[in-house]
Amino acid sequence: MIDKRATFLKINKYFKRNKISIFEIQKYLKEKGFNANKKNIDSNSINILSRTFLSSLIIISIFFISPIILEFKKSSLLFSNDFENKSKNDLVKLLEKKDNKSDELRNHKFLFEDILTFDEEPNDSVRLSAATIEELFKSTNYSLDDVRKNKLVKPISLTLLPSEIKKIINTKKRKDFFIQIILPLVIKENNHIRLDRKKLFSILNKSKNTRVEQVWLNLKFKEYGVVNKDLSTLKIRMDEIPASMTIAQAAKETGWGTSRFAQEGNALFGQWTWDGEGIKPSEADNGSTHKVMKFKVLQASIRAYQRNLNTHPSYENFRIARAELRDEGKKLDSITLSRYLDKYAETGKEYIKVIHQIIKQNNLTDFDDAKLLPSSISLESLI
Repeated sequence: MIDKRATFLKINKYFKRNKISIFEIQKYLKEKGFNANKKNIDSNSINILSRTFLSSLIIISIFFISPIILEFKKSSLLFSNDFENKSKNDLVKLLEKKDNKSDELRNHKFLFEDILTFDEEPNDSVRLSAATIEELFKSTNYSLDDVRKNKLVKPISLTLLPSEIKKIINTKKRKDFFIQIILPLVIKENNHIRLDRKKLFSILNKSKNTRVEQVWLNLKFKEYGVVNKDLSTLKIRMDEIPASMTIAQAAKETGWGTSRFAQEGNALFGQWTWDGEGIKPSEADNGSTHKVMKFKVLQASIRAYQRNLNTHPSYENFRIARAELRDEGKKLDSITLSRYLDKYAETGKEYIKVIHQIIKQNNLTDFDDAKLLPSSISLESLI
């Protein structure tokens, strides 16, 4: 006697392997002595087929889902062990810590080390004529009117001021020309600080840091002269200088780019030095030993100026006022912040009045929210 169960198992395998129709099954069963049709196919066979299908589905699902579960478990352990974030309150407490005594101190040794690298680079700077620079601005559609309207600045980096700038008789034209030259450089330096500041906050928001991050932090402690590796001091010092204030001070110190210091040494801010190379002021006393710092390129002068304001004890109140604006979620206002520049020049309060006048008369605050068109992918996030 034919074993029906064995036969139906054979039918099931045959059916799955060859994907045959119900009519072909009926024909096969008749040949084996069964009277099979849609109505009298044994319900037991259907159950076998169902169980086989369900078992296959379960097995396939297990093999498919298991790697996903294992990967999820692995990533969860990785996150909890190495990338566990501290609570937001802990971060706020750290960043809002104010230690004015710590901010008064600075380590001079490495302050301008990165700035000196500009002098170590090959000196292939070419002093372009005013006419050539003006043609460059026109060919790239770079104008201050367009910047004021669209808040976008062309990434034109000039290394030297043209000697003919002092020959431009029209005062407004000379001022605009000077602003066009240094504005991209000023924003470029602020972008440099902004990217560093973004990285700093990312590091501070972690409970553990990689070796690369530790090396980076140590480098920034040196650049900003931070004593005892105090993070709150680094946070206060590593910040931008409003473009309007920077331009106003450069205009005041160089006579809108016409001074001997600016022409001979790319010195836009009249910073003094008592060692190293510099330009001796003609009006200095015979016993005076100070010189005006000189640079190979304009970019180095702007970075040195920012580093000076961000580290020197004379500008501690400037940094505190800037940090307070940050804490209150306000923009960096140049009129407010320049009130703390009384120690920048011997004229004190009168110097501040002049800076305010330059900012207001030339509408320089229009450039505070201007963005530099990106010259690399890493800078696109700042637009």
